[in-house]
Amino acid sequence: MSLQAAGASSPAAPVPPAEPLAQTPLHALHLRLGAKMVPFAGYAMPVQYPAGLLKEHLHTRAAAGLFDVSHMGQIALTPRSGDGAEAARALEALIPIDILGLAEGRQRYGFLTDAAGGILDDLMVARLPDRLHVVVNAGNKAAGLAHLRAHLPDGIDVTLVPDALIALQGPKAAEVLARLAPETQAMRFMDVRAVAILDAPCLVSRSGYTGEDGFEIAVPADRAEAVAEALLASPEVLPVGLGARDSLRLEAGLPLHGADIDSGTSPVEASLAWAISPARRRGGARAGGFPGAEKILAEMEAGPARRRVGLRPEGRAPVRADAPLFAVDSGGEAVGRVTSGGFGPSVGAPVAMGFLPAGLTAPGTRVFAELRGQRLPLVVSPLPFVPAGFKRG
Repeated sequence: MSLQAAGASSPAAPVPPAEPLAQTPLHALHLRLGAKMVPFAGYAMPVQYPAGLLKEHLHTRAAAGLFDVSHMGQIALTPRSGDGAEAARALEALIPIDILGLAEGRQRYGFLTDAAGGILDDLMVARLPDRLHVVVNAGNKAAGLAHLRAHLPDGIDVTLVPDALIALQGPKAAEVLARLAPETQAMRFMDVRAVAILDAPCLVSRSGYTGEDGFEIAVPADRAEAVAEALLASPEVLPVGLGARDSLRLEAGLPLHGADIDSGTSPVEASLAWAISPARRRGGARAGGFPGAEKILAEMEAGPARRRVGLRPEGRAPVRADAPLFAVDSGGEAVGRVTSGGFGPSVGAPVAMGFLPAGLTAPGTRVFAELRGQRLPLVVSPLPFVPAGFKRG
């Protein structure tokens, strides 16, 4: 933005200093590994390493990639009474997920909703013996913490966990992690377990944001570098930056808050109704009772006016976010827009996601994206673009 656009009276007007970027506990390691660092959600983060985005992406699909996700927000919800069910009941008032029915040592995907049924943030909730462990998006960390503190009862302590967070993703991830922590081999998708890695107390979940099998490891900040280096010492593991993280999650059909979903999007419109637990739906044991329940549950019954879908451009040109979508190849008004798009290295072709009216969401439907004054054809495609590799059994 220019000074004039920012409202300054002249080019000589003083410019307020930018806020310094925060650094994760792995910052020095990124620099040693030759990472290209970029600002992201207030942090200096690696976008790629010398291997490059394409190799990092494909290596994660074939073997294992190591990601620094310490910028994410880890929040502990601890009931002062010591009764874990108290925290579960309290969180259920803010989230359309069955937390009371969540077994200890398990986690679920969910979202904080607002009174209009919009998604304030999507998150992961793990149930531990004495608390809930919630992971929120980096850009929503402060807002999520404030929201939970404002709306949960006084008897629930809401604290930001200072640990680093490392993601090890890919079909060789279990084999690699088992060398340092053999007990993780038996974990199933969405299991959570306290594990010692190099004598550091860690919280490990079998989950991630790539569509591959893998783990997320919360580790004390002062031990994060040692754990990361031990994982990178395995020949199967390559460090991976934000660039490949984005292309991997796009191929996996996973939405990004602030791009594909936001407070103007309901979970049903976002094709995330599968995450709304039966206990919280109409007729369920604890139906409704969360912000926006009336709209969300009505959409689940009648269907939404629009829906998030996968899109496959027919040509080789990627279609990027914010490209308008049309039902016809010329004339007419835009009927939707692309929210995420790029080249899918594993697919070998461009892929995208976006919103379309309900009548245009059937797989195989042809629509058109406007790109530099031309309309390019796309076909509505099922998600994910790459089959998931989760270990469910």
